[in-house]
Amino acid sequence: MVGQSHEALHRIFQKDPALLTRALQKVLHVPFPEPREIAALNVDLTEIEPVERRVDTLLRAETDEGMYLLVVESQGKADDRKRGSWPYYLSYLYEKYRCEPVLIVITQSSATARWASRPIQLGFPGWYSLTVRPLVLGPDNVPVIADERQAERDVPLAVLSAMTHGRGPGAAAILESLASALRTIDPDSAAVFVQFVDSCLADPQAKQMWRDLMTAIQYFWRHPLAEQVR
Repeated sequence: MVGQSHEALHRIFQKDPALLTRALQKVLHVPFPEPREIAALNVDLTEIEPVERRVDTLLRAETDEGMYLLVVESQGKADDRKRGSWPYYLSYLYEKYRCEPVLIVITQSSATARWASRPIQLGFPGWYSLTVRPLVLGPDNVPVIADERQAERDVPLAVLSAMTHGRGPGAAAILESLASALRTIDPDSAAVFVQFVDSCLADPQAKQMWRDLMTAIQYFWRHPLAEQVR
């Protein structure tokens, strides 16, 4: 069953598509070209046969160097079925749109990140017919943003930091910095980000702290958009 944390981890990129390319550039140090425009696409990859296949989030990025499809998968744990489905997604999307697909996996687990980063190689050893190398965002490379000014400079990245690192002894500083930074952006966006973070906090103490912080900023927590996300 798909949980709230799974949904929030990829839907943040639907809310702010530019965050994904910034993460590729700044976190993974991938020289991805600066997009002129990013559009969300239909995530349904089902064919005529009754086999349902859906990616989590699918974005089309237009750049000076060409068009790219950004395929975002939220992954909670290792799942060997992805060995077949991820290559299928990429091949299908290339055939359908005739532009290069890029697979990005986001996770809150270091172990899952290590698993996801391993190449998927199909074919004869030493002469593989297909190799898939996911780009992975997780606790080991997403920056810890625990400074208020740093959070204000890039609020969506600070939200991603809280969603990824919102547990352990450093959670308090991360959440407090983000709570202050949310006051500097428009209330509609803040309300959605508030719910994304709440959905991803698995640590009961961190979740309660976040809700206490948001109670002090009641407008964000009670905003109609936050209710829609819930």
